[in-house]
Amino acid sequence: MTTPSFVYNSVPQRVVFGAGSLQHLAREIDALGARRALVLSTPEQRLQAERVADMLGAHAAGVFDRAVMHVPIETAREAREVATRLGADCAVAIGGGSTTGLGKAIALDSGLPILAIPTTYAGSEMTPIYGITEAGMKKTGKDFKVLPRTVIYDPELSLGLPVGMSVTSGINAIAHAAEGLYAVDSNPIMDLMAQEGIAALGRALPAIRATPKDPDARSDALYGAWLCGTVLGNVGMALHHKLCHTLGGSFNLPHAETHTIVLPHALAYNAEAAPRAMERIVKALEGSGSAAQAVYDLARDNGAPVALRDIGMKEADLDLACEHALKNQYPNPRPLERAAIRALLQNAWEGVRP
Repeated sequence: MTTPSFVYNSVPQRVVFGAGSLQHLAREIDALGARRALVLSTPEQRLQAERVADMLGAHAAGVFDRAVMHVPIETAREAREVATRLGADCAVAIGGGSTTGLGKAIALDSGLPILAIPTTYAGSEMTPIYGITEAGMKKTGKDFKVLPRTVIYDPELSLGLPVGMSVTSGINAIAHAAEGLYAVDSNPIMDLMAQEGIAALGRALPAIRATPKDPDARSDALYGAWLCGTVLGNVGMALHHKLCHTLGGSFNLPHAETHTIVLPHALAYNAEAAPRAMERIVKALEGSGSAAQAVYDLARDNGAPVALRDIGMKEADLDLACEHALKNQYPNPRPLERAAIRALLQNAWEGVRP
């Protein structure tokens, strides 16, 4: 097969991967040329943030533990003010997508370098994409100023991630790679990373459910998340991500669970228009049916929610969600059709297998 023409942009980013790699934190802060780090976390991960601050000693400016889902603009402003007041010259974000997102919001205005320490499989740490919610609408953008300069992947930090969160976070990562396979600006390098990332997570999630503290499974999952996140950061996303941003930002649904539920239905919507991508997904997941069914089964068989109604979505809001999804037209393999997208949302709300 002839290799197609493509454009590939590499980005300057340092990745430190491996069990115990958190021990290199001080070295990596020095490599950034920074001296005072503001440590970011959610309230629930305050203890991990304090551990990081203790490791940094005098180089820790303080801890800001109010990261929440979808990065409300008020929280972003507060964090920027704290960073300025404490004289921080970098931020260390430990946690999942919410914490990394808060770090990006700080960087967007201040230009502070971000060092990310992911403890989930969200993949946000590998992208220049940011999202901020204001007045009930989530606005996203792309700016390389927000891309974390360094990422420390230490599988030991995810050993305690609850199984349910591990599964939904992992399928959230799979969504990045799946849409990357049919992106308008896809390229063979990203295709390889996408398929490998999906395969790694497809192996890891059932193993984590069976043995939550299996270090090899946790390492596989983090490796897969890195690859899938890299895809997200390098090529454009399509219908699935638009729907999830709409549902999350406008109806305050949990991020990873929303991705987990919507992905099979978005794949079913695009299946006929992107057959090669679907073949790669099925192969990566070692499925016997369609790509949509393989992802749905991975979620259902590992205890993840498969219906929007089970995570707080009201059926009465589906029409509004459909309207939001049709605004600001964006590339997608299949044209955006109102009736078909409304049916997609209904199926996702009911949790039917594609």
